[in-house]
Amino acid sequence: MTLNGKVALITGGGQGVGRGIALALARQGADVALMGRTQETLDKVVPEIEAIGRRAFATTGNVRSAADLAQLVDRTVDALGGIDILVNNAQEVPLGALLEVEDEAFAGGFESGPLAAFRLMRLVQPVMKARGGGVIFNLVTSAGVRWNMAGYGTYGAIKQAMRNLTRAAAAEWGTDGIRVLSIAPLAMSPGMEGWIKGSPDEAAAYFQTIPLGRVGDCEEDIGRGVAALASDDLRYLTGATIPLDGGQANFD
Repeated sequence: MTLNGKVALITGGGQGVGRGIALALARQGADVALMGRTQETLDKVVPEIEAIGRRAFATTGNVRSAADLAQLVDRTVDALGGIDILVNNAQEVPLGALLEVEDEAFAGGFESGPLAAFRLMRLVQPVMKARGGGVIFNLVTSAGVRWNMAGYGTYGAIKQAMRNLTRAAAAEWGTDGIRVLSIAPLAMSPGMEGWIKGSPDEAAAYFQTIPLGRVGDCEEDIGRGVAALASDDLRYLTGATIPLDGGQANFD
């Protein structure tokens, strides 16, 4: 196991991609702290991690709350001894045409996305530095690089801001042993399932653009990819955007 002795902190860890990453990291030896808004979903994931033989800690909270994030980091350090891996996964998604998206939804997307990531990155930086380094993952999206941005303008703008934070942190904290990466996943998450049901024709056309011909599994494709990137095997990689999407997106 490549992550023995490591502690991972994952927001939005109760379901979908967050849960998949949590399980994959645990299978590689990491202990895992989870934050989510629903205690019921978190309570299902904690015993799954413990069944793998790793320690798990979970707490409810809102990533839009600076106080909740500070408490999350403190409680994780107290419960598990430190933080080596941070996964900024939780995100409110404002979708729709520019004339349809309300100011409140757009602001909520920024507060739950780049602002929450910014706050958590700064909170864990001294913890990781004291432990000799760490890895931060910011989850982004190929929607930010679509040619036709209709319906995705606010969502793409928010996620592109995450990529800029990734690049800055990678440059500023590299000498502290901290690597920072953006991950653009395409997975069968609850959000993806809802989109498929709500827009079946658009979804069918979209799936035709995936070279590997399928939507990724949250643990086997996304989680295991993140676990590999978190290991020392890729210790010279930082500041990049990694598409875990079956070859669908073009970030060039």
